[in-house]
Amino acid sequence: MARSDNDEDLTPAQAGEPAPNPVWFKPIMIGLMLVGLVWVLVFYLSGSQFPIPGIDAWNLVIGFGIAFIGFLMTTRWR
Repeated sequence: MARSDNDEDLTPAQAGEPAPNPVWFKPIMIGLMLVGLVWVLVFYLSGSQFPIPGIDAWNLVIGFGIAFIGFLMTTRWR
């Protein structure tokens, strides 16, 4: 399939306008928020034995940290 050299098909970008996010951005963002939520839920429902046994409440820090990274990504979503 040949690429056309017709410039009429292109939409010009405005100066100073941010570029759209890559396709992988939204699934990773939502995935991180869900993984963090599942991590915290597994910790509470297992009676603080899982996902990593022996580190007790640090599992909460890990779960909330993963979810927080996902929430930080929402500030860059266009």
